[in-house]
Order: sequence, then C-alpha cells, then structure tokens
Amino acid sequence: MTRPFVVGIAGGTASGKTTIAQRVADLTGAALVTHDRYYRDADASTNFDHPASLDTARLVADLDRLRVGEPVELPIYHFPTHQRLATTDRLIPGPLLVVEGILVLAEPSLRARFDLCVFVRAAADVRLIRRVRRDIAERGRDVESVLRQYLATVRPMHETFVEPSAAHASLVLEGESVLDEEVERLLAVLPI
Repeated sequence: MTRPFVVGIAGGTASGKTTIAQRVADLTGAALVTHDRYYRDADASTNFDHPASLDTARLVADLDRLRVGEPVELPIYHFPTHQRLATTDRLIPGPLLVVEGILVLAEPSLRARFDLCVFVRAAADVRLIRRVRRDIAERGRDVESVLRQYLATVRPMHETFVEPSAAHASLVLEGESVLDEEVERLLAVLPI
C-alpha cells in the first residue's frame, strides 16, 4: 500500500472544520480522525482548549501506524462525562487520511505528519453562536455553562494557540462561505 496522503484541518471552535472534514471523507472515502477523540479523562473544570488536555502523543503514534498501512483502535470520548469509553473504533487506513481539530496545526509533532495543512476561518460571533447550539444539542450543556467556558478558556486559548496556528496552513478555507464551494477548493488540491 502506498502511504496515505495526510491532511490536517484546524480552525477555531465551531468554525466549520469538522463539517468540511466530514464532507471530504464522505466524498472521497478518506479515513477521518478527530483530535477530540484524544481528550484525556477530565472533569468540567478542565481547560479543554489547551494542548495539555489532549493525548497528542497517542494520536501521533496512531498516525504513524496509519501512515504505514496499519489499522488502529481510535478512542471514543464521551463529552457529557468527560471520560473515554472502554470501547474503541477500528480505523483502517486508505489512500487519504484527514485529521481535524482546533489544535492540530498548533502541534509541531502533528504538523510534521501532514502533507497538507488547512485552516478554516470564521468570525468569532458566528463561532460562538454555533458552539452554543452544538454544546446544548450534542453535549448536554446549558447556555450559561457554554458562555462561562467560552470566556474563561475557549477565547483565550483560541487567541494563544489556535489563531496563530493559521500561519502553518498552506490553504485557508472560509467557514462562513458556501460549504460545497469550500469543499471543492480543498478537493482541487488533493491527489485523488
């Protein structure tokens, strides 16, 4: 098997990166790995937007295995309890591998494994609205807890780690533009 072409997609919380990554995976059959799977067991007081909250070393090891054609067991993180589940999801690599998460371009060890670095931009107010909606619908949160977390950790970590990582991107996509057009921009530069 030829080594997979690996794309890293980063961007601020609720910028559209996951939607773009999922659409690319759906259209191409790419294997998709989300950095969110690698959160460490935690509690509600954890700063989930700081690199230390993620087991990036395990993701790097998994990527190294995927890049040589070996399957991996991806962790499953349960956001309402802030714990990893005992079960895993088996991932078999293919010719294209997409890795997405807010901090994937902020981590040099991950960037070194990417053939293409992509950053998805969206305005802060748009990202906040999307985050509130998502966290209520998918993560069992209430508006007050989402806003408290956003002000305490999400925004400062975005400014410290996420936004500066855009400098490593060779392609910047617009998370507020027409989704299909942005996906086409990415597909146009992939060797598929």
